[in-house]
Amino acid sequence: MDFTVNDKGFYGEFGGAFVPEMLYPNVKELQDKYLKIINDKEFQSEFRNLLKDYAGRPSPLYYAKRLSEYYKTQIFLKREDLNHTGAHKINNTIGQILLARRLGKTRIIAETGAGQHGVATATVCALMGLKCVVYMGKLDVERQQPNVLRMKMLGAEVIPVYSGNMTLKDATNEAIRDWINNPEDTHYIIGSVVGPHPYPDLVARLQSVISEEIKWQLKEHTGKENPDYIIACVGGGSNAAGAFYHYLNEADVKLVAVEAAGKGVDTGESAATMVLGRPGVLHGSRTMVMQTEDGQIVEPYSISAGLDYPGIGPIHSYLHKTGRAIFEYATDDESLMAAFRLTRLEGIIPALEPAHALALLDKYKFQNNEVVVVILSGRGDKDLSTYIQYMNEVKI
Repeated sequence: MDFTVNDKGFYGEFGGAFVPEMLYPNVKELQDKYLKIINDKEFQSEFRNLLKDYAGRPSPLYYAKRLSEYYKTQIFLKREDLNHTGAHKINNTIGQILLARRLGKTRIIAETGAGQHGVATATVCALMGLKCVVYMGKLDVERQQPNVLRMKMLGAEVIPVYSGNMTLKDATNEAIRDWINNPEDTHYIIGSVVGPHPYPDLVARLQSVISEEIKWQLKEHTGKENPDYIIACVGGGSNAAGAFYHYLNEADVKLVAVEAAGKGVDTGESAATMVLGRPGVLHGSRTMVMQTEDGQIVEPYSISAGLDYPGIGPIHSYLHKTGRAIFEYATDDESLMAAFRLTRLEGIIPALEPAHALALLDKYKFQNNEVVVVILSGRGDKDLSTYIQYMNEVKI
């Protein structure tokens, strides 16, 4: 089965480019030029050098011995948390800043939820000397203060968004409005595999370095390239798309995406799009969307700012529909417990986002000889206040 995007920007029935007329020239320029630019030898050389010498790749594939003993299987953690800026987001922003520069853009905008993409965008803008504006929901500004301060220190203008429930969806809306008003000099660095074509494909290609590395790293550890499972958290889904990319046609590898169930899928406070959503158009592409009967967006909820999104990348909608990937969910409480388990067993504090992927380890029964790769997409520095509050309340 073909899991690549077609020339219209669709994965099966999902994807496309549904954009206002004012943005059409920008999106068309990207569609026409992105593959030629990112496949160019000079681009690839500069991209790979920055990934290695600036971001610190390859990120380690760590055999988690005590966690493996606890779950009675072989668990490897792909340590994206060890990248410069603390998450996988830097892979995409390095690639897109190089693309923007080749397109002659001098101003960069971005949206952010957990702040990791905002920090990564502000970082590469400082590196390249470009103006940076980051839109962030007011609620996320309050709960992700360390990342807000990092963005400001890097020279970015952080604009709080007060509409909707003041989280990632609303930040994305404002970034799109900005782009409509500044189409000539501005490139929008979208942080996930969402948005109009070519963004889902572009971001997946830039993040595919994750699965590219897993293949040779796992062979070094185990003698074979293919694990039995790859588990990744999903909001928009860029770390999962990158982790799945080189395994999409490897039928023996089970691909598992874990969404944020919030307080429970039946509580009205959740972000589990595959359970609660149906096909619709959100932020420029047709995908699964949490919406009312008359098409109004249902406000999502998650303790994790990075997973607090009412949609999902169109590639994931296609992987779900075709059955190539399994979509699960984890609640706030399940994810918090999984985060503390990793911390106490391995001395690694994860971000709240990959804590949802870790929570799945409690829901599956693995065999002793199975190999499980969990994508640790970010580190937990930004979430310490939430963890401390939980620790005090539950007396962990």
